[in-house]
Amino acid sequence: MVHDAEKLGDTRPSFTRRTPSRVGRFPGARYDAPRLLAYGFWNGKPIQREGHLPENPKARIQGLPVEDIVDEFGTPLFIYDAHVLRETFRRISAALPDGVEVLYSLKANPNISVCGFLGAQGAGAEVSSLTELMTAVRAGVDPADIIFLGPGKSRADLEACVSAGISAVVCESLAELRLLDEVAAARGATPFPAVLRVNPSFHSKGSGLSMGGKPRQFGVDEEEVRRARPLLDALEHVEVKGFHAYMGTRFLDHRDVVANTESILRMAEDLATELGVDLSFVDFGGGLGVAYFENESDLDTAELGKGMRGPVDDFRARHPSCRIIMELGRFLAADAGLYVTRAVYVKESMGELFVVADGGTNHHMAAVGIGSFVKRNFPVVHLGSPSAEPTGTYTVTGPLCTPNDTLVKKVRLPEVRPGDLLGIERSGAYGPTASPGLFLGHGYPAEVFVHDGQVTLVRERDTPEELLSRQRLAVFEDAS
Repeated sequence: MVHDAEKLGDTRPSFTRRTPSRVGRFPGARYDAPRLLAYGFWNGKPIQREGHLPENPKARIQGLPVEDIVDEFGTPLFIYDAHVLRETFRRISAALPDGVEVLYSLKANPNISVCGFLGAQGAGAEVSSLTELMTAVRAGVDPADIIFLGPGKSRADLEACVSAGISAVVCESLAELRLLDEVAAARGATPFPAVLRVNPSFHSKGSGLSMGGKPRQFGVDEEEVRRARPLLDALEHVEVKGFHAYMGTRFLDHRDVVANTESILRMAEDLATELGVDLSFVDFGGGLGVAYFENESDLDTAELGKGMRGPVDDFRARHPSCRIIMELGRFLAADAGLYVTRAVYVKESMGELFVVADGGTNHHMAAVGIGSFVKRNFPVVHLGSPSAEPTGTYTVTGPLCTPNDTLVKKVRLPEVRPGDLLGIERSGAYGPTASPGLFLGHGYPAEVFVHDGQVTLVRERDTPEELLSRQRLAVFEDAS
């Protein structure tokens, strides 16, 4: 069945909520946000794929042919599989030590239905803009389970956080901490909970992109934090509850994550002692990766859980009421997404075969690999012949007027003809909202959400008229 999503703001998403165990909520946090009902159990049907399309003559998601979905909604198209989202969240939640809370990082995929569905499973939300905050609240996430990060928060951002009564603002500079104190005073919300983001003196290994342990715009250098007790003591309307550190992203070796966790927990305890902080919140980031490329292996979540259990249990024995947070974005969303694009032309140039498709960099810059030193291919499947043997080597490009618009390069595929559908797998994270969707005026693609055999349009495709409606023609004299 296919139906339009209900208007935002009128009703909450129709997902039911599965509430995890909680410890040590902040005093004064709001609990009056609408709660969703207890989540219904897994429907018993096996997941046919975990980031990979099933081997059958016609690619399907939850039994629905992808071609039928495309016939209804067109291409290019992002398809999100709720069953994979649910399985991924349950798998990591079961692996992590008791008491570790998972927050969904909306930056990976801020679609309100993705956020709402993960919230219904028990995930909180990590947001980094006013729009993301509004998305999480409208999706049904309790403000007591929302934190707000970002190095450039405005006064308006902080005012919105205080008004919403979120769990904590993660302050990334001492100046921001002072500003939050002013805002909390003006709003009469005192003491308002804050967390200090620390840029540690140590660095991590195994990260695809380092976020700490070196000069960065994120957080406050550890040594500066150690000198900040006079400021913390002078705060009148904000109380620092703990510390946050995010060392990097795309970790694929569980040992690196375990080592980071141990170091951050130890640092948080040391800082709390030095600064006189009653430690009730530690966020050690996340950054768990997925294996996009050849020669990569997925993170072993079972071994991750085993490795983390000792240090987390020891820490919790000393701080039984402390909230311990892991932020996950890519890890939760990537496998659940499929980007479908249609071959418009197939051509040969100087002995190489090119498929020119109707979508590319403008929708999926992560797959294109802009910013990477070496172009590596996301997993791609010929949706009309997912089980057929490759017959040719193709480079798949998008519709843009730049040689950078290359989705996959020199990949072996069954014969591709104009009109064929190609699927870029593991595309649920850092897709359209992390891409230059307005370049050349193509606009953003449609997005659909598949849940229990129902396909819902959760983001409408941009049209030229809609894009032009946001512009205004200036008044000027005709040169003639």
